[in-house]
Parts: sequence; C-alpha cells; structure tokens
Amino acid sequence: MQAVHERIAAAAREAGRPAQDVALLAISKTFPSSAIAEAHGAGQRLFGENYVQEALDKMRDLAHLALEWHYVGPIQSNKTRPIAEHFHWAHGVDREKIAVRLSQSRPSRLPPLQVCIQVNLGAEATKSGIAPDQALPLARAIVPLPGLRLRGLMTIPEPSRDIGLQRSRFRALRELRDEITRHGIPLDTLSMGMSDDLEAAVLEGATLVRIGTAIFGARQAIPAS
Repeated sequence: MQAVHERIAAAAREAGRPAQDVALLAISKTFPSSAIAEAHGAGQRLFGENYVQEALDKMRDLAHLALEWHYVGPIQSNKTRPIAEHFHWAHGVDREKIAVRLSQSRPSRLPPLQVCIQVNLGAEATKSGIAPDQALPLARAIVPLPGLRLRGLMTIPEPSRDIGLQRSRFRALRELRDEITRHGIPLDTLSMGMSDDLEAAVLEGATLVRIGTAIFGARQAIPAS
C-alpha cells in the first residue's frame, strides 16, 4: 500500500499537482474480506468490486467498518438494483437505459449514486464503454436523473508499455472531460490508471486511480458473479 502511495506522490510531483488530489481506489475483487480489512487497517477506505454477489457478501462481512464501495466494470440490466441499493459509486455507465434503471432503483433514503461514464477510447471490440462522441449526449441524459450524480469519466485503455501511448489515451479522456464541462456539465472526476500505468494517468490529470495487483498481488480465481 505504501509503495503505491509513493508512486502516486512521485507522479503528482512531476505533474506539479498535490498528491492528495489523486484518490486511491483499491480493486479488491476476488480477494477475501480479510484482505480488505487488512488494507483498511493500513488506512485504505475506497474499495472497488465488479462481481455483485461477491461484493454483497463482503459488505455484510465488513459492515462494522467505514468503507466506500465502488462498482467498477460493465453493468448488466439485471444487476442495476443491487448496485443502486448497496454501492456508493458506479464507474461503468455506458447506456442511458442503465442510467435510468440505476436512478429508479436508488433508495430515496440514500444520497444519489455517484457515477462515471465509461469511454472506450480505442474502439476496442472487447471493451465496454461508449465512443467519445457519444459521451456528451449521455452526460446530458444522466444529469436530470434524480437518483444519480454524474461525477466524471472512466476509461480502461489497451495495455501498453509505451508511456507515450498511455499518456495519449489519458490525455484524450481529460480533453473530453474539459469539452463536456465547456457545455455546462461540470465534471470533477477522471477515473483512469491501474497498476501498470498509474504514473501516466496522474501526469494527465487522473483524480482517481484503480489499483489491484500492486496492492493485493496477483488476481485470484474469478468466482461466479
């Protein structure tokens, strides 16, 4: 955990940014509740999951801890209700239909679900997310929904060791955020950067990095969703 914070701080210094402007989201999917409790003991509060039943089990196990839960990844229609009822954030919104269902399912006793639009910058057939030119129309559709609060954009670019390519993808998301903001929809979150490319993401303006392997180690076997 400390090593990840040091990487974020170093990249932030290089970018001329305060390190505290970059939140660390620990991607804990497939890891046991005990690993999350250990990370919590080290000061971590934000955790990301994308297997709904696994996440709900962990939430029950760890209900005594003050944790913030983020759903990261594609959102199926039949998962909108549990996501809306139990998570604080959803990072993978890429269809108006899904946004509407999340809003309708958000309990009135809870504050709005914080959401990010997932953008597929490289037009990868195997990745979820909308094309960049569809982000503004989707943002306009989400803003009026009472159960949601649109916070920003999220992306998962293709893996690459080329920091120039990494930065170009993340720069494109930042520029898209700025364009949407110019149209009167202020966004404060850029959810981008993982264990292998967090430096490039921070250099290009990430406000939240999603880190799994560098915190918990190699991913464990994937459970049934």
